[in-house]
Amino acid sequence: MKIFCIEKPVENGLKIEDEVLVGRAHSGDGESTELLIQRYKNFVRAKASRYFLIGGDKEDIFQEGMIGLYKAIRDFKEEKLTSFRAFAELCITRQIITAIKTATRQKHTPLNSYISLDKPIYEDELDHTLLDVISGSKISDPAELIVNREKADDIQLKMGELLSDLERKALSLYMDGQTYQEISVELNKHVKSIDNALQRVKKKLERYLLMSEAIV
Repeated sequence: MKIFCIEKPVENGLKIEDEVLVGRAHSGDGESTELLIQRYKNFVRAKASRYFLIGGDKEDIFQEGMIGLYKAIRDFKEEKLTSFRAFAELCITRQIITAIKTATRQKHTPLNSYISLDKPIYEDELDHTLLDVISGSKISDPAELIVNREKADDIQLKMGELLSDLERKALSLYMDGQTYQEISVELNKHVKSIDNALQRVKKKLERYLLMSEAIV
């Protein structure tokens, strides 16, 4: 992990703190705004390098990060009891992720039918769970994949043997409600790699279910 030291400008032999520059920027001092931008420019670029944007390039992500930095300068308030650096990092990251989500919202839909193994089919029949991991032509009705709790437990244990490390992590994050893009950011993998991993998960579980006669 690279650690970036943000060099601070000097005034009367003393380094000017970020918060002082922000205060001056709020008063209309354009030079202080420019100093903050130059101070954090490499920091933004380092942040941007960790992300991938569908239909864009690294410079697009960097520009989104700079927008986040501008917003941090504009919105920072010392009474928030946090440093400007921490606030700027939050704004930069949030701006980049928002841009990525916007760009990929219509490009990558999640798996059509993935529900927790422990989700009850009916509220009054808690022993019956739904295993709905297959959206292909062989099984189109979720009710066709009803398994009892013992079988669900067996399948969950078997998943640890069937799935690779990437597949397990991608599946866990997907079951937590994350999108393909969010998972790709979390695991530092391309969206296509996440898509392929989850498709493999579905195929492996389908084969296991067929072999174990879990389909009724």
